[in-house]
Amino acid sequence: MDHSSHPGPDGNQRPRYSGSPANSSTAKKKLLRRLHQDHSQIYRRAFQASFLALNLVLGTIFYFWVRQFESGSAAYSLERPAGVEGWLPIAGLMNLKYWLTTGRIPEVHPAAMFLLLSFLAMAFLLRKSFCSWLCPVGTLSEYLWRLGRKLFHRNFHLPRWIDLPLRSLKYLLLAFFAWAVYSMSPAGIRDFMQSPYGLIADVKMLNFFRHIGETGLFVLGFFAIASLFIQNFWCRFLCPYGALLGLASFFGPARIRRNPKPCIDCAKCAKACPAGLPVDKLITIRSIECTGCVECVAACPAEGALTMSLPSLQGLKPARNEIPARAMAAAIAFLFFGAVSVARLTSHWQSRISNTTYEHLVPQADNATHPMP
Repeated sequence: MDHSSHPGPDGNQRPRYSGSPANSSTAKKKLLRRLHQDHSQIYRRAFQASFLALNLVLGTIFYFWVRQFESGSAAYSLERPAGVEGWLPIAGLMNLKYWLTTGRIPEVHPAAMFLLLSFLAMAFLLRKSFCSWLCPVGTLSEYLWRLGRKLFHRNFHLPRWIDLPLRSLKYLLLAFFAWAVYSMSPAGIRDFMQSPYGLIADVKMLNFFRHIGETGLFVLGFFAIASLFIQNFWCRFLCPYGALLGLASFFGPARIRRNPKPCIDCAKCAKACPAGLPVDKLITIRSIECTGCVECVAACPAEGALTMSLPSLQGLKPARNEIPARAMAAAIAFLFFGAVSVARLTSHWQSRISNTTYEHLVPQADNATHPMP
């Protein structure tokens, strides 16, 4: 039987079978069980919990940092946690353009740029691993659909003719933000960042949730309820950050790869995939919807049938191409802490904004208006 592959209409590699029907892939195969237990989901859930806890700690510190300026306290005992700039992806994108065009690292919200670079590096090297390993929104979304599966004994899948157009929405949102940033000159980005709105964009983000109105609560409630029924509703259809990381992952070397020879066609991998990808029918998963969660690999019972791996190189054994779960976890940690360390060591982690400026702007944050038309 010929197990060569050919590209399918979606760009993924699909197997090409030849030979008589008696020797086709429908014939039952003998299972060669995996030699070692897969620990990828233990690592991934530990990363999710740790990063969610980190964000809760940063958010709590940031809240009390804001309150000390709102209360008019003369003693500023708390330092602003720059890590909250991870919630400012548009600022990170603007600062990235400013740095690439001028060669200078911006003074306002530099941490947003370093964190964006870290997450882009993760996406390029390890698929959209930020989305499935670190992102707090992705974590909450995942546990919502898991709760929905327990409550309703299933998750629901939209028809393809609805699913595809809805999935395009996040790319349209990304295109809009990319166009807005692309159309700004370096001087325009600098002026925006140094405007009252730009200086306290993080405070305005916090105040959105502190002073959320009925409309905001309705929207958040809708997303939460929708996530109970449809896996990763926000991430799948509307997250422009995920769309950007997906595009970065398309050019990376790592892929989920299936070996048809040991594969027993049980389809457990496809059932486990949160993105709904037909893993059991493909040779190489090239889809930009793949988040690198490796749940499909964890679900596979056959030794060597499914792996997260690098492209085959001449003279290199296939097993050497595999990226073990522990290596994936170590690489994600290295890229995240590496970016933070570089920013700190080069004194480009904290925004260079004086407490005097914050004294004036933070209490009036709700009055700061967007400087662009």
